[in-house]
Amino acid sequence: MVNRLQFYIDGAWVDPVVKKSTPVVNPATEEAMYEVALGSKADVDKAVAAAKRAFETFSQTSREERVALLEKIIAVYKGRMKDIGAAVSDEMGAPLPMAEKLQAGAGLGHLMSTLDVLKKYEFEETLPASVVVREPVGVVGMITPWNWPLNQIACKVAPALAAGCTMILKPSEFTPTSALIFAEILHEAGVPKGVFNLINGLGPEVGAAMSEHPDIDMISFTGSTRAGIDVAKRAAPTVKRVSQELGGKSPNVILEGADLIKAVTGGVMHMFNNSGQSCNAPSRMIVPAARMKEVAAIAKGVADKTKAGDPRGEGTTIGPVVNRGQWDKIQALINKGIEEGATLVAGGPGLPEGVNKGFYVRPTVFADVKPEMTISREEIFGPVLVIIGAQDESEAVKIANDTPYGLAGYVSAGTIEKAREVGRKIRAGNVNLQGVPNDRTAPFGGYKQSGNGREWGRFGLEEYLEVKAVAGYNAA
Repeated sequence: MVNRLQFYIDGAWVDPVVKKSTPVVNPATEEAMYEVALGSKADVDKAVAAAKRAFETFSQTSREERVALLEKIIAVYKGRMKDIGAAVSDEMGAPLPMAEKLQAGAGLGHLMSTLDVLKKYEFEETLPASVVVREPVGVVGMITPWNWPLNQIACKVAPALAAGCTMILKPSEFTPTSALIFAEILHEAGVPKGVFNLINGLGPEVGAAMSEHPDIDMISFTGSTRAGIDVAKRAAPTVKRVSQELGGKSPNVILEGADLIKAVTGGVMHMFNNSGQSCNAPSRMIVPAARMKEVAAIAKGVADKTKAGDPRGEGTTIGPVVNRGQWDKIQALINKGIEEGATLVAGGPGLPEGVNKGFYVRPTVFADVKPEMTISREEIFGPVLVIIGAQDESEAVKIANDTPYGLAGYVSAGTIEKAREVGRKIRAGNVNLQGVPNDRTAPFGGYKQSGNGREWGRFGLEEYLEVKAVAGYNAA
């Protein structure tokens, strides 16, 4: 039985200081499934005190102890994959097979990747007259979103544990159950009390209290750029470290000479995956202007075969978006694209055919989009692709970089040499060439208003480490 009306603090399930809750709505049915407790500053204070006490001992554990702990967590996690997948599917609408394989699988992948890093990582480095020691940063506040819940939880918690940090997690109030299951996993695996704490709650209350708390040494935040700015402002007076992975409007540059059918088909499918609710989604497809009609026809073919439907139904490609607020925002932007003169190739406003409830969005493609149009500038966070024409390679790169964001970029070309050349010109933290997916051992994070800091692999571990120079370490 998942403890949705309690928090996990100091190794135990406890009641909130003040009893307050909110319904969790199934986006496929629009019906409330259950209530989840909402925390307050008082709950944050309790959790931080527990994490601060636990840091004194957990920060001194050996690499071998932390390796053994991660191995135990992985073993327990594997037994809960179906539970996690079902929770993610119910709460944010991902099709069940995708939720079990990719959503739950992403969390497992980060745990396993971090374990590999920890086994080999050098925490000390000898210089000519000193030793550089890497030590845990301290108590970490973690704020995670709803779109890839276990991916973002695991890629924060795993390296923090590997580093020897203690932590307080505030997951999204829209997807609380998978996070609560994760807390159960850590408890069963024997994570020492106070090392991991979980409080459900709202950003303006729990998130703000964490960002401002003087005994939290670092905030790791994933979410919107707007919310990330607020976190950074609140964290500034205590000069805590702030690591952020924020929004994106990522370009997918398809150059003359690329395999057009492969590149366009792959780009559209990637864009629609997870109902377009991925911060690194290739949402701006930039193609040779002379090939616009051909590209639009290929994209339409993919969109027409993409079925938005019941997450547990047969043949469903994508489920609903997470809630009414997101649905309304996406609908407004689709209508804005039509008003501003983009060519609607597929989809459009309203519910998909044959659907009369649920937050479903029609898989939508716009062609002939101008770089200055609203749908080309704003992050839509739904299954909506915009196709922009460029006269040549130089203009394609200019359009790709003409954005306040810089999380990801994608390049397809006739040769790998050309893809590499153009990829180096894209101002983004992650660039994928020729349709190759992300590497979990490589860093993930953004330039510009897509954030700062990096997650995943060795780079993710180092976010949770302080660097200490010790002169005279080897003195006689």
